[in-house]
Amino acid sequence: MKSKVSNLRPALHLHNAELPDFVSLRVDQYYRERVQNTWDGGHIMRGRTPGADALQLCSNDYLSLARHPEILAAMAESIRRDGNGLLMSGIFLHGACPQIDLEQRLAQFMQAESGVLCQSGYAANTGLIQAIANERTPVYADMMAHMSLWEGIKSAGAKAITVFHNDPEHLERQVLRHGPGIVVVDSIYSTTGSIAPLREIVDICEAQGCVLVADESHSLGTYGPNGEGLVVELGLAERVHFRTASLAKAFAGRAGYISCSKRFTEYFKSESNPAIFSSTLLPHDVRGLDATLNIVRQEGWRRQRLHANARYLRTQLDALGYNLNDSQSQIVSLESGTEQQTIVLREALESRGIFGSIFCAPATPKSRSLMRFSVNAALTDAELDRIVSVCRDIRDEVDLASWPSTRRKLRGKGNQAVVVKVGMEAQSRHAVAA
Repeated sequence: MKSKVSNLRPALHLHNAELPDFVSLRVDQYYRERVQNTWDGGHIMRGRTPGADALQLCSNDYLSLARHPEILAAMAESIRRDGNGLLMSGIFLHGACPQIDLEQRLAQFMQAESGVLCQSGYAANTGLIQAIANERTPVYADMMAHMSLWEGIKSAGAKAITVFHNDPEHLERQVLRHGPGIVVVDSIYSTTGSIAPLREIVDICEAQGCVLVADESHSLGTYGPNGEGLVVELGLAERVHFRTASLAKAFAGRAGYISCSKRFTEYFKSESNPAIFSSTLLPHDVRGLDATLNIVRQEGWRRQRLHANARYLRTQLDALGYNLNDSQSQIVSLESGTEQQTIVLREALESRGIFGSIFCAPATPKSRSLMRFSVNAALTDAELDRIVSVCRDIRDEVDLASWPSTRRKLRGKGNQAVVVKVGMEAQSRHAVAA
């Protein structure tokens, strides 16, 4: 019997519709200014292909759960049983439902009244800010807050007010000047691994009548007695209005989460555009995250090993002269400066089998590009020593002594002038959000 499926025609001579000048000029500018002039025709994030013995420090799978057999078994069983489920907006979910059950389990885990699962951490942050801010709302954002929070401010049409990084005094001055609003911070900042002074920030928010949003993407699973996050570890669960998180970090899945009140949960599902106009999570994602929650709670040794690994690497790299920009977590970054210098650093590391993640504009100011190492629980002592050995060997090759971050470290000062300058750069980058 003849197949009724039509043969695909060769696509060799197909061409896309030609872009008008107002778009094509932007594309041309990218290739001219970044690819050609800055990256010399290459790409800052595309270097060598990792070999079999390469150490890959670019994954956010901090607890090394991505291949955990219990999680994979739960997801596989769900795929066989449920397929992809009912593809519809989450606004239609009600009654007995695995996703709603998981939302409540996560809320109890985080010592919250309720919560909402979203398609990603990005959707959680943008959707939350869009749902609680408007054009009359000042939103006080740490200059290193995640881009999704800035995007939420933009989508809400709210007034963005930059706050110097981890500077409670500057936050208080800004609030006193502009009035009560929403304060957005990361518990752990994804660029440098620095930790927010949450106690001081909470005190200011309570005293000045502000709403606090803390992004716990890099602390959920990795901090707290059982991985509940930094807010719980500090005893602040009842004093922080909203906690958001990407579950693509320590939970090694695909989703975002917002902890909130039960009353707010229903409001969010009906008022947040990402919640209304996106489909629910797939059943196997829900089942996998449910199994992951059990592992995160039960296997505390993973957190212990993670923190021991990170502490060792920070101590050793600091002793070698690298400025780690106040990293206190499993995120350890080498701030090489310009994008050209960061390419030199990338090549030096990758040629020796060490692969990290490059952060450059728009994730950082143009003058503060860096290589980020994401430490995980599976790294052995020998692998950690290998990283340290490579970083020791390349210091002259990458001209570590000339890096601006190195000079700041040697000066040993508060770097307030640098902070102010970078804060202004961040404010300029995000001016569209105002």
